[in-house]
Amino acid sequence: MIKIEAIVRPDKMEDVKDALAMINVNGITLYQVMGCGSQRGYTKKVRGRSFQMNLIPKIKFEIVVSNEEWERITIDAICNAAYTGEPGDGKIFSYDLDNVVRIRTREIGLTAL
Repeated sequence: MIKIEAIVRPDKMEDVKDALAMINVNGITLYQVMGCGSQRGYTKKVRGRSFQMNLIPKIKFEIVVSNEEWERITIDAICNAAYTGEPGDGKIFSYDLDNVVRIRTREIGLTAL
């Protein structure tokens, strides 16, 4: 099993959700997060004063897939849906997951997905 974490622009959230639904990836968790990458934030003017905004709102998706093939398909779908070509499009992290347990039935492993 593989866990995929994708951090994308808030305005791309619906596009990414739709792309995941189209490939039948339904088990997702979303978070509203703040962060910055190479763009280091932006400057905002409020009442004539400039403020450096170092943390930018983002959306974090967490998805667990069964194997490397689904990892590739899922990452491709996220990349295609979240792409703008501008700095700040986001990042995707994936890593091996040792185990998963469905609390209600106590199923373990792939059957718990």
